[in-house]
Amino acid sequence: MKKTLIVISLFLVSMFSGCQNAPDKKPEAVKDTTQLSQVMTRERQNNLAISDVEQIFKDGNERFITGKTIQTDFLKQVEQTGKEGQFPKAIVLSCIDSRAPIEAIFDKGIGDIFGTRVAGNYSDEGIIGGIEYACFVAGAKLIIVLGHTDCGAIKSVCDNVKVGNITYIMDELRPAVDSVKGFENDRTSANKQFVDEVTKKNVELTMKKIMEKSKIVQDLVHEGKVKIIGGIYDVKTGKVNFIN
Repeated sequence: MKKTLIVISLFLVSMFSGCQNAPDKKPEAVKDTTQLSQVMTRERQNNLAISDVEQIFKDGNERFITGKTIQTDFLKQVEQTGKEGQFPKAIVLSCIDSRAPIEAIFDKGIGDIFGTRVAGNYSDEGIIGGIEYACFVAGAKLIIVLGHTDCGAIKSVCDNVKVGNITYIMDELRPAVDSVKGFENDRTSANKQFVDEVTKKNVELTMKKIMEKSKIVQDLVHEGKVKIIGGIYDVKTGKVNFIN
């Protein structure tokens, strides 16, 4: 028994000594594949082609739905844009829906997007004026009209809701309902297919109205300085399906 204890003691001493004399092993560094996003500058904005901007937004949404978003130092961006000003790539006209935050779904930071949000993502004179400022004055190269699935405003106009100032919104969205033909058996919010068709038509009509009501946007588009596209954001998947 005594002999056995001596052997065990010698073994433990040997193990301890080996650990003490072994060179320190540093843990393998974890490779960080993310990068800090940069704020837009006038130079970077000028050097971007419209096709580049469009692809940047498509890539951003792909990162969003795959969970590979860029690491962003928002406080640093606040500091930079506060000193250097804003030079957004695009303006996005979207709905007020809380499930569709535009910077998040396109993986963008502070200073990247002019955002206009209104229930039902329609356009009136004030909104179009903001779009003109974004493109003509501030140099944005892409206009995105973004609708989304399961839109409360679209459902409301399908059901002919009229209450308070919401009635004004319904009047703005009514042309989309009237433009969708068929569905005679059920033209209400209970019919998902009908709601989806009205949602898409509303985006298309909004794009058309912006072009018709703004000579400034017309000229910029015809000169190849600005492009207007549409999209439908799926609130269940996070994916944007684009409409040209």
